[in-house]
Amino acid sequence: MKIRSASLLTSAPHLELCPDPSMPEFAFVGRSNVGKSSLINMLTGKSGLARTSGQPGKTRLINFFSINDRWRLVDLPGYGYAKVSKADRQDFNESVSEYLLKRQNLKHILVLVDSQHEPMDSDLSFLEWLQEMELPFSVIFTKTDRASKSQVSNNVAFFLEECEHLAIHPAKSFQCSAKTAAGKNRILEFIGTFLSSPGTQSSRGKKKPQINLGWMNKGKK
Repeated sequence: MKIRSASLLTSAPHLELCPDPSMPEFAFVGRSNVGKSSLINMLTGKSGLARTSGQPGKTRLINFFSINDRWRLVDLPGYGYAKVSKADRQDFNESVSEYLLKRQNLKHILVLVDSQHEPMDSDLSFLEWLQEMELPFSVIFTKTDRASKSQVSNNVAFFLEECEHLAIHPAKSFQCSAKTAAGKNRILEFIGTFLSSPGTQSSRGKKKPQINLGWMNKGKK
């Protein structure tokens, strides 16, 4: 799949102000400073589309990008940034949870994990929550250019082993670099499978939607 056009549609503080659910959406989420904005810019081929910042926790709104006038890429606020006040953390993590649980046109969740580090409790806790809520998700390991191939390989293998141990089963896993564009085609091809075969893959879990912030409180590491 090729991206021919990409533009910021709108930004919303919570579910009620999200745009109409007329197009399929794919949500990107991860710890603050995981490289989400850089990844979005790389995937879309537009360097200034998503604002990058050296300050973790900068994204506080749910940002909707219109792609090819056919689907939306959704940039969700990051989690796990200690310098954000507890009240602010609660507010935007609740908004993330509400969006993920109740947005009916959400097709898939792509969770970004920094490949430079060994498994972090906050990432694993978030994936456990997604699994418990029966929401569809995959894992994207970012920043693969910033460490040796062996270190990246070891960290990715360790993380997936921890997922297996915790009975966490992502649909797919990808390795990517915003700098070299490694992994770009695989990620876009994966998204394309949902668009070319609508209805063939379920976008929602079976559990009754509920705002459950257990994932936010468990991951402290």
